[in-house]
Order: sequence, then C-alpha cells, then structure tokens
Amino acid sequence: MRRLIRQALREDIGRGDVTSRATLPARLSIQAVMRANAPGIVAGLPVVRDVFRHVSPRIRCRLLVKEGARIRAGTRLAVVTGPARAVFAAERTALNFLNHLSGVATLTAQYVHAVRGTRAVITATRKTLPGLRRLEKYAVAAGGGEPHRMGLYDAVLIKTNHLRAVGGNAAMLAVLLRRAQRRSRTPIEVEVTNHAELVVALACRPQRVLLDNVSLPFMRTAVRLRNRLAPRALLEASGGVTLQNVRAIARTGVDRIAVGRITHSAPSLDCALRVTRGSL
Repeated sequence: MRRLIRQALREDIGRGDVTSRATLPARLSIQAVMRANAPGIVAGLPVVRDVFRHVSPRIRCRLLVKEGARIRAGTRLAVVTGPARAVFAAERTALNFLNHLSGVATLTAQYVHAVRGTRAVITATRKTLPGLRRLEKYAVAAGGGEPHRMGLYDAVLIKTNHLRAVGGNAAMLAVLLRRAQRRSRTPIEVEVTNHAELVVALACRPQRVLLDNVSLPFMRTAVRLRNRLAPRALLEASGGVTLQNVRAIARTGVDRIAVGRITHSAPSLDCALRVTRGSL
C-alpha cells in the first residue's frame, strides 16, 4: 500500500504544489475537518491517515469513526492538523482513496441488504481497477461482502474459455477438473453454463460451482442437484446481477452471488475536506 500511495501522490504533486507555494507562508498551520456529504458506508480512513503521514510527519490525522460504519450526510470523519502546504498536497489523494473505497463499501452494503434473510453471500470478482485490487476487496469486506479470490494465484477457477481452449465438451470438463484436483492445493471452482456441464461438475465434487449467466429455473435445478449429488459444494451465481434482481437470485438457494459492479462501477461517496482554522 505504501508503494500505491507514493505513486498516487507522485501523480498529483509532481514537482510540487505551485498554488500553495505561490500563495501560502511556509509556516502557516491549519486545522481541517473531513466530512461526508452523502450517507453511506465508510472505508479507507486508515489509508487517508497514511497518505497524510507520507506527505509530512508533522500532519496529525485523528479518525472519528470506525471502518465499516454507516454514516449520514454531514458526519465528521477525521480532523487533520499540520502545515497548510503539506495538508493541501495530500488532500486530493486522500479524498480519492476515501471516496472510491467508501463508494465500493456502500454499494456492497446495498447488495448485502437486498439479500438479507437468505443464505446468499455477496462476493467480489477480479473486475477491479488496476493496482487497486487489494484496497477494493478490503472495501467489499467493509461493506459486508466477501472478497473471493484475490487473483489467479490463490484459487483455481476453470472457466468456459479454458474448456473451449481444449475443444472440449462436458466430458472434457471432467478431465480438466480431475487434472486440477491432482495438481493444485488451492480451492477449485468450475464454471458451468448448461445441464450436462453441471452434472459432470457435481460428480467431480469441486469446492464451488459457478453458474454463469443462467436462468432462475436453472439455478433452482442446480440447487436440487447439488443437494443430491454434492451437498458440500457451494453454488455461486454470476452474470447480469443488479440490485433489482439480486434477491430473486438469492431466493433460488444459491450460496454466493458474484457482483462485478461493486468494484468496477461503484459510484464515489462524496466526502470533502474543509479548513476550520489557520494560524501563523
């Protein structure tokens, strides 16, 4: 994360904040309040604190709410004190992290609320902004979701394209699954798109079966087959999941629902920093 913060600051500050240098005395100190302008779930405050610390050890950032807290518009999130030039140099980078991560957490929480009372867990995908995956997955957890696999390295997910690459059908799917079970010690998930693939996958008893872009009746059939053939396997639905249809998907009995939009399309939560006091 330190490397990511350095890169973000370098992108914004470059050779220096020419506005503050041209207008503000070097010895000017300020106090500022970071405040939410909209309701939501807050995530990323520790990152905010680290951004300010990285710019200057003389900046003090006191956090006022806990990560994952549900906040109202107007909630005070942090108080920042220190050299004005340093605070303004860090301000936009800190807010960019906070607004984006809180937006991810807020949208995740909306999906989690929509499936409340069912067995379904909302999970993230690898559809993340380059370089921000760990932070975005962290924000998903702050919103009550499950991060899922972090990358290609920590779980096997046999997708339709893997099957197509070997010119395969449902029978070849079993070959790929058995091969993965022999060679990998990580959890194994397999994507299915039709009944034949589903039966083959369940017969191999992977940890998870991904139902991608299938109908609600197919999901209900998959739940019945899973309960009979591989009761320990988790069923995960994905594809075209929205706040409008996620509850209907959850009510089919699937265990997990993967939602790419909670990371790649989450609206930013509007937060801002306002100076409350200055002194020379």
